Amino acid sequence: MAEQETELSDKQKKEIAKWFLLNAPAGEIQYVAKDLKSVLNDDDVYDEAASEAFPVYNKSHMICLEMPGRFGDVLVTSYGELRDNEYLDPKTAQVAIVDHVKQVCTKVRPATDEELPSPYIEEYRCSLEAEMLKYVGEAYPKGSCSVYCVNGKDAEGPGSDFELVVVISASRLSPQNFCNGSWRSIWNIEFVDDVQVLELKGKLQVGAHYFEEGNVQLDAKHECRDSTIFQSPDDSAIAIASVIRHHETEYLASLEASYLNLPDTTFKDLRRKLPVTRTLFPWHSTSQFSLTREIAKELGIGK
Repeated sequence: MAEQETELSDKQKKEIAKWFLLNAPAGEIQYVAKDLKSVLNDDDVYDEAASEAFPVYNKSHMICLEMPGRFGDVLVTSYGELRDNEYLDPKTAQVAIVDHVKQVCTKVRPATDEELPSPYIEEYRCSLEAEMLKYVGEAYPKGSCSVYCVNGKDAEGPGSDFELVVVISASRLSPQNFCNGSWRSIWNIEFVDDVQVLELKGKLQVGAHYFEEGNVQLDAKHECRDSTIFQSPDDSAIAIASVIRHHETEYLASLEASYLNLPDTTFKDLRRKLPVTRTLFPWHSTSQFSLTREIAKELGIGK
């Protein structure tokens, strides 16, 4: 007797829907959402799942949205999040109000003095941002970059420690060609005044999805550390940008090298050295094997 199917509760449906939304590849969450809405056939469950999943997805993928009023673009990140749906753009000192589910910026307002760093911190932040924008423009033609102060933003002068975060987000979306890809990197820079050192910690993440007649995904992550000397705003910015450029270029080169060697290393290791018969297949003379002949023999056809 067949087991009776158990109906899922609305809570279970919501959690499953959230899982699919949160695990959508870069640039594909709207396609997943459309199919989920059709499968669920329950607007209340879908709306609840979407309202919880989209903000997390948008921040983790650090999506870039155009601000109305020709203010430019804003990165949706946890580092720029002021409150629900409000994100600071340090370049323009504007706050973007975001509709997460539609993935659009609906309004913009000027940031208040309390939401911005002190003039002393802003000098370091601005110098670093200028250098990073040059680098990102060269390395990631479709990339965006922002620099945030996450600790010590009210410091008024030398003698105080503070921390800046550099966020780089780039994507190349080509669903018509069945491929999408993204690059995300986060660099935490601690400015330690008493020892005059800058401590850098980087987290790099590369994602790619190819889905022409199949489904192949790449999700590669890398972490690194480095340090340099605490100098003037301009000199510190140049030194930091040089360190970041070095590590990201090195990581990209290592990725390229590993995938160029895939046919000769990884793929070979996945195959049997010999078939179960322990004999090599005679590729030079395959005529001795005939699937049709073997089947006919087994079934007694043609006798």
